[in-house]
Amino acid sequence: MSDSLDQSFKTLKQTIPLLLKHKIPAIPTNYALWYAYVENQNNELHEEIERALIEGRPFSDIYTQELYRKHVADKEELSAWQLRQSVEAMLTEFSQTVLDTQNNTEGFKASMDTCLDDLNKVEKEGWSMDEVMKLVRTMVKETQLIRNSTLDFATALKTAEKEVSQLKRELEKSQKDAFYDALTGLYNRRYLDSEIQAIDESQSPCLIMIDVDYFKEINDKYGHQMGDRVLKAIAKRLQEKCKPNATPFRFGGEEFAVLMRDTSLAEAIHQAEVIRRALEKVTVYDRRTNRSIDGVTASFGVAKLDHGMRRSDLLETADRRLYEAKRLGRNRVMPMQG
Repeated sequence: MSDSLDQSFKTLKQTIPLLLKHKIPAIPTNYALWYAYVENQNNELHEEIERALIEGRPFSDIYTQELYRKHVADKEELSAWQLRQSVEAMLTEFSQTVLDTQNNTEGFKASMDTCLDDLNKVEKEGWSMDEVMKLVRTMVKETQLIRNSTLDFATALKTAEKEVSQLKRELEKSQKDAFYDALTGLYNRRYLDSEIQAIDESQSPCLIMIDVDYFKEINDKYGHQMGDRVLKAIAKRLQEKCKPNATPFRFGGEEFAVLMRDTSLAEAIHQAEVIRRALEKVTVYDRRTNRSIDGVTASFGVAKLDHGMRRSDLLETADRRLYEAKRLGRNRVMPMQG
């Protein structure tokens, strides 16, 4: 066995137990991801997985997909994976344009050869003016046809270039939309659901649910554009105030969530209070109308995954405490009962 093959076999033997240990599905992309991690040739990948292991972060399906996309998959693979049919359709149409242009060019060449032969006969055979003009008209007509064909080809090239750029933008958007909220840039609910399904009690997870107070009134009074600015400002403040073991998400509408790992209920309550006070200092200003919104408030529900709880209980418990906070007057943190 060669040295390279022997090393590959050793790397594979280390990779498989890691998949089993972290309950990661044995699919080709996951093999490739963890093989690259064990091989330790990609520093960014190795550092991110090491950090996730230290923090006790679960390797959910979406998280492993994102790691693979960021560190292992290349652009060509992603393009083929996401947009193969669109690319094939574009290439088929473009190939036909090339073929048509090629056929027109060959026909033009043959026609011009005939015209040149006829031009040589003008003096030798004493052609009349009508015969000469007929020949000229033929040459002009053929030249115009090939010019139109060339223009069509140039247009097709330009269109193909635009379509390729559009496909790239769609690819980037489709990849981002799978994990991120388009408005705020935070991870979305799909990602949160995946992370919750991957956690277990040993990772001491806590969930903070957040709902912006009186958000409908903000939209009604200031308009939806101003409402969107408020959501963006809240997302920015969440990113600034969340601890390293806390990940913010946009749950949907005016609701946000923060998933914490390796933490106590008391620490999660403190994190929620830090965020609550920070939101009170948020100011959003509209230059067009010279109107501003100050002191945005939100209500918080906090829950911890205790022994015997299902993963779905974590979200349901935090959500119940959130609505209890709203019932009691809003702008407060309500933890689960210990």
